[in-house]
Parts: sequence; C-alpha cells; structure tokens
Amino acid sequence: MTGALARSRFMAWVLGLLLVVSTGCGKTERDSAVGETAQPLQTSTPVVSKIGFRAVGARSGLDVVVTAGIDPPRELPEVKGTGLALVDIDLDGAFDVFVPNGATLDSPERGPGARVYRNAGGLRFEDITQAIGLTFDRWGQGVAVGDVDADGRDDLYVAVFGRDALIANRPGPKLIEVTEGSGLGSTAWGTGCAFADFDLDGDLDLFLVQYLEFDPAAPPPPASFLGVDTFGGPFGLPAVGDRLYANDGSGRFEDVTETSGIARAQARHGLGVAVVDFDGDGQLDIFVGNDSMPNHLFRGQGGLQFANVATDTGAATNGDGAAQATMGIALADVNGDGRVDIFTSNFSDDTNTLLVQADAADLRFRDQTRSFGLGLVSRPFLGWAAAFGDLDHDGDEDLVVVNGHVYGDPVARRLGSSRAQMPLLFERLATRFERVEPPPSSAAADTGTQAWLGALHPDRSLVLHDFDDDGDLDLLVLAIGESLRLLENVGAAPGDSLAVELHDGRAGWGNHRGLGSRVELTSGAGETRMRATRWMASGGSYFAAGAPVVHFGVPAGNGPHTVTVRWPDGQLQVLENVQPGRRLKVTRVPADE
Repeated sequence: MTGALARSRFMAWVLGLLLVVSTGCGKTERDSAVGETAQPLQTSTPVVSKIGFRAVGARSGLDVVVTAGIDPPRELPEVKGTGLALVDIDLDGAFDVFVPNGATLDSPERGPGARVYRNAGGLRFEDITQAIGLTFDRWGQGVAVGDVDADGRDDLYVAVFGRDALIANRPGPKLIEVTEGSGLGSTAWGTGCAFADFDLDGDLDLFLVQYLEFDPAAPPPPASFLGVDTFGGPFGLPAVGDRLYANDGSGRFEDVTETSGIARAQARHGLGVAVVDFDGDGQLDIFVGNDSMPNHLFRGQGGLQFANVATDTGAATNGDGAAQATMGIALADVNGDGRVDIFTSNFSDDTNTLLVQADAADLRFRDQTRSFGLGLVSRPFLGWAAAFGDLDHDGDEDLVVVNGHVYGDPVARRLGSSRAQMPLLFERLATRFERVEPPPSSAAADTGTQAWLGALHPDRSLVLHDFDDDGDLDLLVLAIGESLRLLENVGAAPGDSLAVELHDGRAGWGNHRGLGSRVELTSGAGETRMRATRWMASGGSYFAAGAPVVHFGVPAGNGPHTVTVRWPDGQLQVLENVQPGRRLKVTRVPADE
C-alpha cells in the first residue's frame, strides 16, 4: 500500500470522526452501507475471559530469527514478512514446523536459509534442518503442504520473491528441492499458495497467488507520507496474475491458467488464498485476497473450470463497496447455518471485514463486521494473519488476529501507532465477538495468561494447533526480526474437545488427508442439540499452512456425539456415539460398504 493511499484513508477517517463529533451521532459510514441499524457508541466492560495463553519461551527450541529485509524497511518486499507451515515430516503423527525464512534486498537469493524443527513433544522442538539435508535459502513467502507424488509423505511448495520451489519429502526423512522438471518454479513474485484436488482425480493441484513486478536493482521512487519519505508501491507497479497448475499424479504439473478461466480475471496485487467448497455444490472454490484491489472468488465449475464471481457475490469488497488491503484470511461458520463465512484483516485506519453468507440458495455474502463487533476495534491495527478456533471449548469459535505496521516507527508514530503492535483476541459471546483486553500498562511485566495480549511485535503469520496433544489449541506466531513465539493454551479444560483427522487410503491417492472435506459434529438431541461445522480447507491465515486437523470444543454433558464427514467427491460417512477428549482418525470407507 502506498503512502498516498494510507494518507487518503487516514484523512477520510479523521473527517468521519469530526462528523460524528459535530452531529453528536454514533453512526458511521460503514453502519449505513451494510444496511444495519446504527446504534450510539457505548462503553462496555472489558471481557473477563477464561481464554488464556502463556509464552513457552526459549525452552521451545524454536530459535530461528526471521529475516525479511532490514528495519526500518526501505522497500515494499521488506514489509511482507514470510510464512510458516506444519508438516509431519517423519510420519510420527506429530506435526513439525517449517519456516522458509526470508532474505535481504542486498542478497535476495542468499538468505540465512529455511529451518525445520521436529516436534519432540512437551512443547519442545529440535532443529533438524541439517540432518534432513535441506538447503533452501531464497526469500520464501507463502507455503503449501501436500503429498504431490502420492508416496504417503507430505511435500512443500514455497512461493518466493524470486524463483518458487517444490521440496519433496523423501524417506530418511530428507527434504530435497525437485523444482527442476516439475513444471513449477515461477520466477514472478509469489505470495500465497495452496494445494487442492480441484478436478477430483485424487492428486493435488496447485493454486499460486502472485503479487507484482519489482526489481530490487531499480525500485520505484519513494512516496511521501505526512512529510516523511516512505517506500513506493504497490500502486504504480504492474500486477502479476495468479496461476493454476494441474498435477498428473506423479508430482509433475501443467500450467492450466489459460484453459481453466483463471486468466480471464484481471491481474491484481494478490497476497493470500483460501480454498474450500463455499457453496456446497461439490466443487472447490478459491478466494484470493488482494492488496488494495477487489478480491477474487473463483467459483468451481467442475473439470478445472472456474469463473470469477467475487463482484456478483459480494466477496470482492467490503459493504461500502471499497477494496481493501486484504492480508489475512480466516474461514468459519459464524452464525451456525453450516455455510462458510470469510474474515479478512486489513490496513490500519480501515476495519477488518467479516463477510457472512446469506441464507439463500445462491452464493451471496453480506458485510456483517459491525453487527459481530469486529469493526471499530480494529481501526488502529494493521492486521496480518487471522485464525478461528474454539479456544475455551464452549462450542463456538473465537478469533485471533496478529498485527504490525508496514512503516517504520518514525512514520507509524505519526499515526499514533508503532511498527510493533499487540495482537487482538476476540471471544465469541452469544451473537458477537468481544475483545479480550490486555492487562493494564502497569502490569506490563505480568507473566499471567493475558500478558501476551499487551506485548508489541511486528507480527505476520500464525497457526493454531494442539502442539502438546492435550486437547486444546496452542498458538504459534511469526514476527519479522524475532524468534518464533509458541504460546501454550492454559485456559481450556482438557478433554472437552475433539480433534478429527481424515485418511483416504486408496492406492495412488495423493489427497490422502481429505483436503476439501467438510466435517460436522452434532451433539445432544431435541432442544439441546448443537451443530458445529468445520472445513479441511487449504491456505488461509497469512502465508501459512496449518495442520490438516479440525478441532471442536465440546461442552460437557451434551452427548451423544455424531461426526459426519462429507468427502471432497460428496460421499458421506457418519460415525455415531463418538467420545470426545481424544483425536479421532476417520478412514474413508469405500462407497459400496
């Protein structure tokens, strides 16, 4: 985002604030645009939440210091950060951590190198980068995880500021780059990426989001923001279109961008991607978050054919019709209707956005950011990764967003902010999300379960996962120029949860983890019956690949429990009288059994 655009948004916000003050009315522009009844602003009592995380610290062993240019950033690539991924490299059932790491503009092809950490249990990790032979040192961005050659081992694709990389997971284990001859390896600036079986033939295809043309040797002229020179871009720099690659089953790919219809969409400055069946028609769809341009929503037509329906469905912009600087993407069913809703995190002096599917036969989204309590609270923050998860095991999903400004402190302070910012935690209470406030500044040295909410970091990426296998979701956060932060969940009751993994064991089936499936948990009967829906989606967060596990909080005493899996090809599999408090591995049963 350019300084000019940020300045215009800042001035618009100031003018809107002055209008509110002068009229004595709490109505905002967003309120009227989404057709919701405006209410006076009220001061609420801070939420006293049982959700709590405690920093694990150096004992986690996750000691990589993430490189992404220099601080303060001089040019656009230095503000994007890098991603992370969870992948079971050694097939021991525990998910390990992969960090592609970045580089600097002085040496974009030779950074400090990727790192791999084996999950040793007990929230401890050991660096096995050298032991597994990994030698990737380019400027990594987003990561996708999936078994591209159907050998039972998950591989990695890294989108790069430079030449992308396909990294194969071989017995040993060994991680070996196999980009050459794979049909992959775009040299455009790659950002988000995701594996998915788009044509339902059993192997994993690849969707790649690309950003813009940027030459480190000839960067764009600087912009001026509030009298301070800042980096130029993305406006004025040519966008690079997204790509779709079809897998032949052996890990070799064909570029089908033109024939699939993806190329018909206008090239935009893309950052993130999330793949799921949004409309429940049995075809995977693709949501792409673009930077200060309307987002894309590619609706699957079957047979590797897609149509961009973002504008028609309301997914292209917020409820005001404004394009946003979409960074993070998180998916959930926020209103319990069994349909996928979209949360996006955006630039400061704007608001994050919650798009909820309308209860109709056709795919339609409505901006309900304000009614769910996620609007004004996000204005001071520049949001990156976001994730939904039932952090307190009460049956609904809460929300975490990590933040950090793109500008260095001299500019950010003129906005009343800083490059490092605190995260946002929202607990779901009834029909709204309520922010869980950090401790007061006088308690900055507090080591309690909410101290992490007051800590300032230049955050970029995150994943939620039960790293210690105790039944609740822990939090792993990546910030620029810092070590990874592992936060242990200490606020959820052990046992009141259910983690579901999928396994499709058909011979030669690369999508053995059931990516693209829908998993539903029903509990109780009659008036006490509860339903929760999760999706085994690809992508999301920001530049991250989470573990292929769906997690349910299960309120105590509300049985019996039934799990229904809708596999990507539409086959339903029902498991009754499921006992919570454990990890459930659902193996696909052949349709004729």
